[in-house]
Amino acid sequence: MGLTAFRGELAALAAALIWAIASIAFTKLGQRLSPMALNLSKGLISIGLILLTLGLSGSGLPAASGSAVWLLLLSGAIGIGLGDTAYFASLNSIGARRGLLLESLAPPLTALLALVFLQERLSGAAWLGIGLTVGGVAWVIVERSPDSLIGNYRPVRGLAFGLIAALSQASGAVLSRAALSTTDISPLWGTLIRLVAGLLVLLLWLAWRPPQFVSVGKEVGQLRSPRFLGIVAATAFASTFLGIWLQQTALKFAPAGIAQSLLATSPLFVIPIAVALGDRVSLRAVLGVLVAIAGIWLLFWRG
Repeated sequence: MGLTAFRGELAALAAALIWAIASIAFTKLGQRLSPMALNLSKGLISIGLILLTLGLSGSGLPAASGSAVWLLLLSGAIGIGLGDTAYFASLNSIGARRGLLLESLAPPLTALLALVFLQERLSGAAWLGIGLTVGGVAWVIVERSPDSLIGNYRPVRGLAFGLIAALSQASGAVLSRAALSTTDISPLWGTLIRLVAGLLVLLLWLAWRPPQFVSVGKEVGQLRSPRFLGIVAATAFASTFLGIWLQQTALKFAPAGIAQSLLATSPLFVIPIAVALGDRVSLRAVLGVLVAIAGIWLLFWRG
């Protein structure tokens, strides 16, 4: 069986790797931009990059039904507009370790939603693979040292936003899967539609709250600095343009639960990055990675 049979799974792992690297930049950017401003900035930049790519490639409008487009719009509004903003708010309230732990709820939620609404049934081996992968990732996250740099620790707020983020990501993934798996819409066009919907949600929310609109506008004004703009643009290119493109590729060619489980493996890729930066990795973290790798192997296995 060739690698093309696993293009969805491989795309998911590639996206997870990119998001692991981008998370370091997001941690720094979050010190200067609020969750809303960060989400808005990366969305605007990524939409511009996608439009440029589509223009250069000569890709015309996709031949798709209105229902598929509406599913993608709803997916973007929920998964990006609501989900990403809630995730960034969770990180700011309880730190990256706890925020990522709550985000690990997204894969099993995705598989359950896909089972209920798409009748997407997985084998016993696939469910075991999801459990091992998510369990290994959660083990690695819990093992890491407590977040000591959170100046305004708000556990209830962080928990609420973390759960909203996980449910939003799961819902967005299932809606994308429903649209992409049954149509000829390319993953890149799917990415553009989702990003536009997510951006519209953010703009409507800001228009409803004028004081926040003014505040976010001032923050986004920092992009006039060439150096800061370059950092935000590079992060948006990697995490949103490439990352969501690969995510949509995964959801087009792999079952939603499997794709979301592999997309959630970013914390595993953070470990070799930490080692390269001189951090020590415990035996427990290594064992967690091995458990997750066993789960990933099951998700690739075709029985």
